[in-house]
Parts: sequence; C-alpha cells; structure tokens
Amino acid sequence: MKANIVIFIVSVFLSTLWYQATAQITVLNLRTELRSNPIGIDVAAPRLSWQLQGSGRSIRQEAYRVLVASSQEKLDQNIGDFWDSGKQLSNNSTHVIYAGRALQSRAAVFWKVKVYTNKGEGKWSDVASWTMGLLHYKDWTGRWIGFDQYFPSDNEKTGQLAARYFRKEFTTTKQIKQATAYIMGLGLYELYIDGKKIGDQVLAPVPTDYTKNIKYNVLDVTKSLSQGKHALGVILGNGRFYAMRQAKPYKVKTFGFPKLQMQLMLTYTDGSTEVIKTDDSWKGTTEGPITANNEYDGENYDARKELTGWANPDFNDKTWLKAAFVQEPGGNYEAHSEGMKVMQDIAPVSIVKKSEGKYILDFGQNFSGWVKMTVSGTCGTTVTLRFAESLTEDGELFTTNLRDAKATDHYILKGGGKETWEPRFTYHGFRYVEVSGYPGVASKSNFVGRFVYDDIPDAGAFVSSNALINQIYQNAWWGIASNYKGIPVDCPQRNERQPWLGDRPISAYGENFLFDNANFYNKWLEDIRLSQKEDGALPDVAPAFWRYYSDNVSWPGTYLLIADMLYQQTGDLRILEKHYPAMKKWMDYMQARYTGSGGIITKDSYGDWCFPPVTIEAGRGKIADKKYPSALIATSYYYHLLQTIARFSVLVSNDRDQADFLDRAAKMKIAFNVAFYNDAGYYGSNSLTDNLLPMSFGLVEDANREKLSNRIVEIVEKENRGHLSTGLIGTQWIMRTLTEIGRADLAYKIATKKTYPSWGYMVENGATTIWELWNGNTAHPKMNSQNHVMMLGDLLVWLYEDLAGIKSKERAFQTVIMKPQVVAGLDHVDASYKSVYGIIQSNWSKSKSAFEWKISIPANTKAEIYLPTTELSAILENNQKLKNNTDIQILRQEKSGTWLTIGSGDYQFRIK
Repeated sequence: MKANIVIFIVSVFLSTLWYQATAQITVLNLRTELRSNPIGIDVAAPRLSWQLQGSGRSIRQEAYRVLVASSQEKLDQNIGDFWDSGKQLSNNSTHVIYAGRALQSRAAVFWKVKVYTNKGEGKWSDVASWTMGLLHYKDWTGRWIGFDQYFPSDNEKTGQLAARYFRKEFTTTKQIKQATAYIMGLGLYELYIDGKKIGDQVLAPVPTDYTKNIKYNVLDVTKSLSQGKHALGVILGNGRFYAMRQAKPYKVKTFGFPKLQMQLMLTYTDGSTEVIKTDDSWKGTTEGPITANNEYDGENYDARKELTGWANPDFNDKTWLKAAFVQEPGGNYEAHSEGMKVMQDIAPVSIVKKSEGKYILDFGQNFSGWVKMTVSGTCGTTVTLRFAESLTEDGELFTTNLRDAKATDHYILKGGGKETWEPRFTYHGFRYVEVSGYPGVASKSNFVGRFVYDDIPDAGAFVSSNALINQIYQNAWWGIASNYKGIPVDCPQRNERQPWLGDRPISAYGENFLFDNANFYNKWLEDIRLSQKEDGALPDVAPAFWRYYSDNVSWPGTYLLIADMLYQQTGDLRILEKHYPAMKKWMDYMQARYTGSGGIITKDSYGDWCFPPVTIEAGRGKIADKKYPSALIATSYYYHLLQTIARFSVLVSNDRDQADFLDRAAKMKIAFNVAFYNDAGYYGSNSLTDNLLPMSFGLVEDANREKLSNRIVEIVEKENRGHLSTGLIGTQWIMRTLTEIGRADLAYKIATKKTYPSWGYMVENGATTIWELWNGNTAHPKMNSQNHVMMLGDLLVWLYEDLAGIKSKERAFQTVIMKPQVVAGLDHVDASYKSVYGIIQSNWSKSKSAFEWKISIPANTKAEIYLPTTELSAILENNQKLKNNTDIQILRQEKSGTWLTIGSGDYQFRIK
C-alpha cells in the first residue's frame, strides 16, 4: 500500500514537471505569407510560419502539427477539415507550405499549430486566419468603367486630370452576414460607403506595370453595411496610370485614363449571396472639388465644388454621366493586402511670417507625404502650399532641385467656418512648406505633416556610444521610409521618383535590418521579372515606367542580389524557384551579347556612378550624372553573379546548371586577372572601387591578396586620409571588405568622418536624410536630391553584422553567427533584429577593466559567438566560470579569441 502511494506521488510529481515544461512553451506570431491574418491572398499553397517562446535555454522544435479548418469551431474541436499535417518530425517553423485541400476563391481559412520540443510538448497556439482572394479571372463579374476622354475640367497640356467620381446605389432586403469589397481603382482610388471612407490605406493600389499585373485590394466592409439602402462611391486619381508627364511617349510609359473595376460580395444570414459590381448602372462626373492631381505637381482642391452627400443614398446625380465601359488594362489581377498609410504625424517645429499671408513652415525633418491644414476665411480664398527640402540663404524655398516638378497644392475655401483639408492623390518630399494666401494669422497648430510610406513595421534597432553613427542611422531610417512608395523609388521630391535597380542591390540588404520589408521586395522582384523582354533583357527601372534598357550588369544584376538577400534573411526558397528561370535567361543574354574575345564583359553603362569629386571645389556646381562605363565593373559583377546563380541552381535542384556556371566563372576569373591585374599589386585604374570589387568577389589570386589588401588600405588610410572615394558601386562593398581584410578600424574611421566626403559630412551640413551625392550641398541642383538611399551602400549591413555582430550563418538565422568588431573609439553597441524566428539582441560594452556582452537568441535557433580572448578562465557567464554544458559548448579557439556555440535564451558574458 505504501509502495503504491509512493508510486502515485512520484507519478504526480513527474506529471507536474511534464505539465510545467509543456506550459512553458508558447507558439505565437502565426503568419501566412509573412503577414498576420491577411485578407485576400491569391497564393494557392500559402506558406505558414510561427515562432516559439519559452522560459529557459536551448529550446528546439523537434516536431509540429498544423491544423487548417473552414471555421474556428472546427479548430476548437481539433478538426482540420482543410488540412491536418499530422505530427511532422521537423525543426522547421518558417515557410511551411500548406498541403491540404484545394482552396476556393473567397474561402475563409483558420489555422493553429502545436509544437513538440526538447523541453516538452507545447499547447495549441491561438487561432490565426486568412481569406482567399479571387483566384480566377472568371471570378471578376464586373466590367471596367471610366471615361476614356478629356473633359473641360482636365488640362491635357500639363498632364493633370480632374479626379473622376463614381457612384452606385443599392438596397439590401436581407440581414448581412459578411460583406467584402474587391477593388481595382487605377491609377489611385478611395472607396466610400454611405459617405464614409473605407480603410486607412492611401495612394492605393501600389504601382505596377498595369499591362503586366494589377494589384487589387480586398476590404472587409461588413461593419459598414446593414439591411436597407446604401451607396457606393469611388474617387479615382491619376497615380502612375495616367503618367505625370505625357510629352515623351518614347521614354515615358502611360496607360490611359483612370478606370475602375470592383465588386461587393454580400453573404446573407440565410446563406444566399449577391454581387454589386461595376457596370453601366454606375454614374460618374469630373466636376468634383479635386480639379487636378499629379504626383509631381500636386493637387488642386476647390471646396466650392464639393459634392455634398455624393457617396450617400438619395443623392441627386441627374447631371452625372452614365459610366462607360472601357477597355481593360491587360495585366493579370493579383491580390495585395499591404500598401501605403499615414504612418506618423509630424508637427512643425517653427513657423516664420515672411509677408502678409505668407509663411514658411519648418518640420525639422526631411520626409515624404503631405500637409493637413486647418483654415477659416471667405469663400474663394486660395491658399497655396509649396514644398521643398531646403531654404535659400534669404530664407525662401529652394526648389531648383525639383526640376520641373511643381510640388504645389492649392486649396480654395468654401467659406463659412473652419475647414480642414489634406490631399488624396499626391505626395511630396519636403522639410519646408511655403504657405501663401493664408487668411488671418497662421500658427503651427494649423498644420500637421503626414508621413506616408508602406505599412511596414520596424524590424531592428541600433544605438551606439558614437552620437554621429546614431544620427547617420536615424537619417538612413527616414530616407528609407520616405522612399517606400509601393516600389522602392530613388527620391520623393523631384520629377523622377523612379524605382532604379542600381540604387538598391546592397542597400536593400541593410534596409531589411531596419524594416520588415520581405513582402515589399518580393513584390518588386515580380515587377522586375515582368519587365523582362522576350530576349532576356532587363531594364534599369522596374516597373519600366521609363523605357530604359541600357544593357549593363550592375543595374539589372540587382535582380539576383535582392533575391539572394530575401533568401538569406527569410529562408524562403520559393523566391528562388519562381525567379530562377528569368535570372538564368538574363545571365545567358548578357554573356551571349557582350562577352569579348578575351572573356571580358564589354558592356557597362554607368561605371562607379556618382563617385565624389576629389574636393568640394572640384565638384562645385557641376552636374554629377556623367557616365564612366567600366568593363572591370561589368566583368567583376558578372563573375559575382555567376557564383550567386550557381548557389541558386543547387537550391532549386538544378545541379547541371551549377557545373556550367562555375565553369564559366573559373574561365572568367582567369580572363579578368589577365585583363585588369597589374604586377604592381592593383587592378584597373587603381581606384578604390577597382580594387575593392575583385577583393570582395574572390577574383584575386591567393598569392596577390596580401599585396592588394595593402593597396586598399593605402588608398583609404594615406591617399584618402580615412575617407572613402567610392561611388554607388564601390560603396556597396567598402565597409565589409575592409573588415574582411582585418581593418574594421578603417571602416569605423570612414563611418565616423565628418569631413568631405562622408556620411558625417552630410550630417554636419544639416542633412536629416541621406543625400544623392557626397557633395550634395555644392553640386549642380539638376541632380541634387537631398533624400536618396543609394549612397548608403553596405553601411547598415556593416552596422548590424559587424559592429553589432548579428548575421545569419544558415537557414535565415536559425544559426546566427556573432562576431562584433570591437574597434577603438567605440565603447558600446546595443542592437536588435526581428528575424523570422524572433528577436535577436546583441548588447556589448567595453571598459578598461572588462568586456561585457548581453545576448538574446530566440527559441528554435542557436548561435556561434566569438569572444575576444583565448583565456577561458577570464570568461564569466552570468557571473559563473565558463564551462561546457547543454547550453554552451566551446567550439574552437583562434589566435585572438574563442568561439562558442550557445542555444536559445538570454546570456551575459564578461571578460575580465
């Protein structure tokens, strides 16, 4: 009897321990296609991801089970009628591909996951969901409507159209269970139901080449509808559909007049359905208050023409025209649940009265978006808002660098009291606003800046003991966000705003540490793929709003580098599988056309674009867009891309291609060194870029590496006096290459310079973002954007991977490699990054007496970390002497340090 009691007590005790271990494991942050509960996706087999969380260290997933169901009620009963994966022995918690029943258009899908770990079995996660979009062309029952013509309210000469207003009334006689709107409003739209705007998206949909693909939005409008009479209203703006400039059709692609297709899907509580769709029962007008709208030039709004109640039932639309059926744009329809929003409101820091009714607002920060204004005055008073990034010496707007973009909004008052207005279909890049014609006395409280960019959350944080680096980091954040406009534009202010491929090959890599931008760049990869010509050519701008197909390597090669970044940072193999054929086609195209007799790629367009003049004086007032084509750049880049696509070929199970690519690369390496290496120990023209590229890409023969390393150091240290001398190309590789050859101290010196040319020089001269040019304060204003990202190069990558020591070794941070560069002059770095597995943190500091390092590694991952000492007795972990255990193992020792492998969890190391 006593034995049975003992057995019972032990059993209860063990069960309690098992329960506690189980209860400690939580599954959270369930995402479908890297989105949280997305509405309207059109991926037939979506990718599912989740994260693990639990107390303790070294938590590893050993298996999982996913349930996918048609209702939450079924999931509550643990029934996966769409898919039950069963218990899968796998540590994979990212991009698990749905493998259940074929999903139909508009299906509502619910899912949850349970994990089994080395620390016990977790509980079922909370339920997540997604809905399917319209998967087939036949699912769209409406027609495209619009007005394919100019009206007296339009200005054909200047390329500004009045907004198109469309409306439709309908009545529901039954109780509504679910209502979903599917809408394509080109170029831009706002949707209203019963007078209220639907959703918080702005400048929707995101831009594409509309002859290739069109992004539609899916909006849940159930709460906006009830049984009874209703009205739909849609305003259409120009966007990129009706191009901002119409005068150069050979260069600028335009798609026609704004148009609309939408359908409202109603499901009633009795199970019946109804569709309200675009057809010729809709009515429209161009005689509304938005009399002109244009991305470059701004928006004109005449409040006297407001159509009060136009999107409400029983509005008198007798003077409106019958909507016309118009030709469809031609592109495939694709769901897109992300887009731009007003992400932040910014109050002006000062307002200066220049004359009666004229003021200059200073928002203290260069950003992109618009201004929301409150004003009172008499009917017909016009208030004009002009936007600029900087001021002249006499305190007026400096607008020369806008080229012919007017960047001006006009508002005409209706009178009768307080009026509040903001534009709908334009945006500006600015810090300063000139307000003229303002009635009465203006104050800062009458204006608010609205910061607009894609709805992308922050992914990282970085702060160091160096205030200048911290400011450069902040400037980079503002510049990157400002240029997220559904596509990665080069600048937000002048008459360009184009998604140049050459601006983003490595800066996008750094951006990923700051922003959760995987879906954003996935979309851009598709823009690039769809812009490919039949023969394989890729453009310099994608979507190809400008018809530039100059056939070079370094600009279109961004296609491969962005795909590589996304795979390395997120582990999504499907990206490579989808784009590999187009990448291979372009690689073959370039080699077939531009390989010279010596095996060198002969074609280049831009060279080391915008390298800095030797001195400010040498570049003062000069136009910096001169091109210096370089066969060395073209060939070295092509070699690097051969190595890259060879890796891709293995990942997509195409080993035969790998052998071919590697053979081509080996031959090109020989040809490159014959053509460009000088026995004096340098390459090409002996510029810093010409030497950086072969070193970074592995083109240097082993016997020559030390000599070339010395030459690179000599250029930076002696000839440049610690500055860079690189343009867009060289700056992408300079910081990491210096670090790889053992001179992180030189990279740090470059990063902390305040004199020309440097990032710090921009800060010292008042920059709050990143300039287009190193000498941006003195160069010719024709090409002088004060909000660009192309000159960031690999700085942000270096800050995270080298200074902070947060870098993926394999499987998108499932193994993290951490080797912070503890350079002289820097005493502290605190950084974090939200990987697909969770937050990785690295917080180190040094003093005369010790080096301290706090590390946090998410569950289901591990890290290889480097401590800068070989004396194991000097290392303390959580104030205990270092020793091998289940969480920490000594991996190896090198001349100056020790490598450890650690499991997930929180650690605190100290070296005395």
